Amino acid sequence: MKIHGTGLLFDNDGTLVSSLDSVVRCWTRWAEEYGVTAEDYARVGLHGRPAAEIVADLLPPEQVPEALARIAALELEDVARGGGVESLPGTARVLRGLPRDAWAVVTSATRELASARLHRVGIEAPVLVAADDITRGKPDPEPYLLGAERLGREPSECVVFEDAPAGLEAGRAAGMWTVGLATTHGADELKADLVVSDLSGLSVQVTNVGVEISAAA
Repeated sequence: MKIHGTGLLFDNDGTLVSSLDSVVRCWTRWAEEYGVTAEDYARVGLHGRPAAEIVADLLPPEQVPEALARIAALELEDVARGGGVESLPGTARVLRGLPRDAWAVVTSATRELASARLHRVGIEAPVLVAADDITRGKPDPEPYLLGAERLGREPSECVVFEDAPAGLEAGRAAGMWTVGLATTHGADELKADLVVSDLSGLSVQVTNVGVEISAAA
């Protein structure tokens, strides 16, 4: 299958970069500090959602502002120490071959955290949509619709690259093509137009009318 688009919208964590070790380390410490159990985590959706929504699902309203500031501080400190953030296979090759006006990063992380993780692996996103920019996070389509708007593309011309079911749902709801990356979930859990192991499993060709995407031979 070949997908054609003029705007490419990449999730960050689990798509461009691997930050799982950092995330687990920081959220485990945070949970210990706030008395959150594994059972509590199991009842809320975690991956691909903004921290603000996760914290609000887990704690009473009066605790949310302080607890949100605490997880933000823990994750930023972890990145600064070099904690478990690295580029995923295929990321450098795919991004290097794209025109700067053709792609954006659309993440559920805050702008500060996303920028720190991207900088850590040497990625400079031409457009970055972060949790600070939206009112409703994935699986709502708002983040990806804003990404398309900032690129100046119609949603139907855009391709979403995601590792999380919530992100793929957001892309579909936005009326976009979807590519699922089986980096944090099994391929059978990802509902997308095309599913590959990671970005290294893709052929991405720039043409005179946009970008052609298919599974690598």
